[in-house]
Amino acid sequence: MTKLKLSAIPDDRPVKITVELPAAVHRDLVAYAEILARTSGDAAPADPAKLVAPMLQRFMATDKGFRKERQAGISTSSRAKV
Repeated sequence: MTKLKLSAIPDDRPVKITVELPAAVHRDLVAYAEILARTSGDAAPADPAKLVAPMLQRFMATDKGFRKERQAGISTSSRAKV
């Protein structure tokens, strides 16, 4: 079984999705935004929702299992089309 973490695949346009988060996850996002603002010298914390996409991108970019399976899927798709 492949172990996955949660990088987003670049697209020309943003896609809006709606998700429900557990309250604890939302609190952590708010805290993360506050810490990020403090460490970067920003006056106000970013909207926690703005952190989700970069976090998902970083997560998937560092997931070796995902990259391996994704690359295998892309290679298989490319060969099938040729």
